[in-house]
Amino acid sequence: MAHTARKRFGQHFLSDRVAIDAIVDAIAPQADDALVEIGPGLGAMTFPLLERCRQLTVIELDRDLAARLRRRAELTVIEADVLNVDFEALATQQQQALRVVGNLPYNISTPILFHLLPSAARVIDQHFMLQKEVVDRMAAAPGSKTYGRLSVMLQWRYDIEPVLVVEPASFDPPPQVRSSVVRMRPLPRRTEVDAALLGELVTVAFSQRRKVLRNTLGRWLDERQYSGDFDVQRRAEEVPVAEYLALARALGPR
Repeated sequence: MAHTARKRFGQHFLSDRVAIDAIVDAIAPQADDALVEIGPGLGAMTFPLLERCRQLTVIELDRDLAARLRRRAELTVIEADVLNVDFEALATQQQQALRVVGNLPYNISTPILFHLLPSAARVIDQHFMLQKEVVDRMAAAPGSKTYGRLSVMLQWRYDIEPVLVVEPASFDPPPQVRSSVVRMRPLPRRTEVDAALLGELVTVAFSQRRKVLRNTLGRWLDERQYSGDFDVQRRAEEVPVAEYLALARALGPR
């Protein structure tokens, strides 16, 4: 029986074989990889990945799709909301670092990316299909209009590389936006940063993009009795990731 895409799950099934082959080639799965696929759907990427690796764990929320996938003995199926999945525990079960892939539901792609952040040390790399606009924001450089909170928080932990663009016609049903595949490689943690503090700091900084930081982050720093030399006569988009990290380290935990 054909499966109808469910809007509440943000389902858009990849159907273009050329695009699928290009994505799998970009992932370059190896036989012994501990691969985890988020949102396998109808298996467009799942089955080509299985041709190259011995083990594949898939996380699928849709009960009907999960039942279909269980018919393949080579698959470990986790029927769950990905936001409730413990990736550190998954890496421990696999006894090795994970490679995470997926055509992420566009309506919750940012929460998924933030959910994966704490597990970055247990991951080799991540390859995700996302709305192109989101990938542009993830990879944005300081000074650009797309550079923001998402850019800083992800570039803190990952090297981010847009890999290829996928047009709407490659999906069924076609989304209303262009898509892009992004490669995310975790960076070594040279110095610890309090993630919650950094997140709060960056959120405050970008709360009013058009104003100089003196009016937003400056007041927040005053409340913390900060006496350093961080320049608040700039807009948030002008500050490199490294400077946000240095400020978070200088402030330390509450």
